[in-house]
Amino acid sequence: MSKYLLIVAHAPSPNTRLITEAVLRGANHPDIEGVRVRWIPPLDATAEDVLKADGLILGTTENFAYMSGAMKDFFDRIYYPCLEVKQGLPYGLFIRAGNDGQGAKNSVEKIVTGLRWNAVQEPLVMRGKFQDSFVADSEELGMTVAAGMEAGIF
Repeated sequence: MSKYLLIVAHAPSPNTRLITEAVLRGANHPDIEGVRVRWIPPLDATAEDVLKADGLILGTTENFAYMSGAMKDFFDRIYYPCLEVKQGLPYGLFIRAGNDGQGAKNSVEKIVTGLRWNAVQEPLVMRGKFQDSFVADSEELGMTVAAGMEAGIF
């Protein structure tokens, strides 16, 4: 039976789009056959999308030491419909940060803690000037989450 990995990522710039596409590429690695993957921008993602998901990767920019407004809007709309139903949902998180990313990380983690979702690894925080390594790290994140879901690790 195929599992469903939902990627909810805010990608307002060419660089954040590269990062999100790398996460998708990793999650769709040819060796991972038992996971369906879909990316939906946070302003378009719904509670129904989350309710169908077996795992989630969240992606946000750091805006004023906080998650993006689009990601906050997503959480505002899905929080109560998903609260009791999706406890234990495995998730990964990536943050594109111009500064240290700590405020964005903390803001997301407070909400997912309330939802009782389970982080599958430490958040990937990509700080400062854009680096090519961000793309490789993002691809690895996507692959790790999808492969772990396929193997039943999370």
